[in-house]
Amino acid sequence: MNYSYPIDEAWSTKEIIDVVNYYSLIEKAYEKGVLKQDLIAAYNRYKEIVPSKSEEKQLDKQFEKQSGYVPFRVIKKAKDLENDKLVKM
Repeated sequence: MNYSYPIDEAWSTKEIIDVVNYYSLIEKAYEKGVLKQDLIAAYNRYKEIVPSKSEEKQLDKQFEKQSGYVPFRVIKKAKDLENDKLVKM
């Protein structure tokens, strides 16, 4: 990994950690797979930090541009899966 996560300097340290955790789970979904429940929990926390849909789209676009991973696709797939399934892209 030779890119950085999109973060907002106004976020607290705890919020930054939670957002980084969310994006790292997106990476894991592409690379190894991640449990749906873990991903959805991280996404729900991410939405508490970034409640605005437009801000979410901006941050996800920055992440996608740097990493090549598309958070929207991962979350959509997770929501479509049955409970406790592995999300693997």
